[in-house]
Amino acid sequence: MGDHFIRHIALLGFEKRFVPSQHYVYMFLVKWQDLSEKVVYRRFTEIYEFHKILKEMFPIEAGDINPENRIIPHLPAPRWYDGQRVAESRQGTLTEYCSTLMSLPVKISRCPHLLNFFKVRPDDLKLPTDSQVKKPETYLMPKDGKNNAADITGPIILQTYRAIADYEKGSSSQMALATGDVVDVVEKNESGWWFCQMKTKRGWVPASYLEPLDSPDEAEDPEPNYAGEPYITIKAYTAVLEDEISLEEGEAIEVIHKLLDGWWVIRFYQAQNPELRSFWKKA
Repeated sequence: MGDHFIRHIALLGFEKRFVPSQHYVYMFLVKWQDLSEKVVYRRFTEIYEFHKILKEMFPIEAGDINPENRIIPHLPAPRWYDGQRVAESRQGTLTEYCSTLMSLPVKISRCPHLLNFFKVRPDDLKLPTDSQVKKPETYLMPKDGKNNAADITGPIILQTYRAIADYEKGSSSQMALATGDVVDVVEKNESGWWFCQMKTKRGWVPASYLEPLDSPDEAEDPEPNYAGEPYITIKAYTAVLEDEISLEEGEAIEVIHKLLDGWWVIRFYQAQNPELRSFWKKA
């Protein structure tokens, strides 16, 4: 007779999409009263707006009048920057949120606002096409429902890189590398640190220690500024490779090219002989 109410909502995982710009959407399996099952995709900002309206519709159950009467679950506000680690960490919260919604009194769990939000939209039926610049990367929740980041399946499409040198991690958030290690890059930060995974290991590593293994489609570095941009070094650096240059703290340099992997090409004048070298700059 139609979709009168929802029996169950299950979070399947999330997708990283690149059209029209990079963003994340969560995948929900919605089981309806007529035994049909639909998959819908929602951004976290949409979910949060739905949540705010739901609270306005039921102020008593939202605890606005008396906090002790609150039965509508809490939901954290969106962050200014929502990266992949944030998308992963929200999965447990959203799983619990949906479970609590379905256990609320019928006047809330079957209200038109909730039913309309989880109904299939035209965009939910659109599948990625070969004409898109980059297809979505899909991350699925583990089958046991536990939100363990190490158990979340990797994206269907990940960029694979090889370590070109050994790297010893300097903190618990970083990951050590051995020459030849093959890693999947989960997130690239313009500071030159990339978040990678290798089997069950995950952490940040300097992008300069990695080379592409599968020729990924990456953004191009900006054009060099041959006029140079003046800088003063705030920390000494000792060259490691032959295309690097050692610097003392407080030296005047000119930056010609800022590469996306965090290395900068500089002009350093010494004895009237200009030299072009790269050096590592941590943000």
